[in-house]
Amino acid sequence: MSQLLLIRHGQATPFETETDRLSALGEAQAHAVGQALAAEGLRPTHLWHGPLVRQRRSAELAAEAAGRLWPPAVLDPRLAEYDGDGLVRHLWPVLAARDLAFAALAANFGAQRAGPERNRAFQQVLEPLAAAWQAGTLTHTEVEPWATFRARVRAAFAEGTAMPSGSVALAFTSGGVIGLAVALALDAPDAAALRLNWRVQNASLTRFTFGRGRVSLDSFNETHHMPPELRSWR
Repeated sequence: MSQLLLIRHGQATPFETETDRLSALGEAQAHAVGQALAAEGLRPTHLWHGPLVRQRRSAELAAEAAGRLWPPAVLDPRLAEYDGDGLVRHLWPVLAARDLAFAALAANFGAQRAGPERNRAFQQVLEPLAAAWQAGTLTHTEVEPWATFRARVRAAFAEGTAMPSGSVALAFTSGGVIGLAVALALDAPDAAALRLNWRVQNASLTRFTFGRGRVSLDSFNETHHMPPELRSWR
């Protein structure tokens, strides 16, 4: 049997001007991934990362922490996260203008933006926003549709789980990609992909085994390789 590990990037900087980079915590998380995989004796035959800075940098730091024994990393644009910034920039105001309940949630986030409840308030906005985008009832020409996102992730996952026997592949990607891959492996409905996405922690591991035309989910959202002080969702 072969293995595919999907690894979420380390913590980024979602509420700062530059959102696509690792925070200091994210860098420490990426190091922890490499150290843990090296300690368990895992030697990948393939290493991929998406095109985002936080994905590429997580792969680089993990490989460094593993002793640079991993193969050269290959960029796969299909591993990019869905356009979260586009959802916020383009779709958020459209939904707020036509949905009073959503507008109230958006106003609450604005009031909490600098406070300790910021993450919770943002999640309350993000979930209905992403659900409307996924359903196709909320669209914008500048935002990749759910169907396009689903198609590229499905193609990457199918290719990643069709490699020769004995392959061990690592893919550094994001929570939306991981949630969708798990849903595809379980033949779950699309709505499950977003629900899974919300649970994927930074620098977590999700493992699949595959062979002879079968793909099995072995674990989801592993974080035991990090001490509690390194764990985070956003």
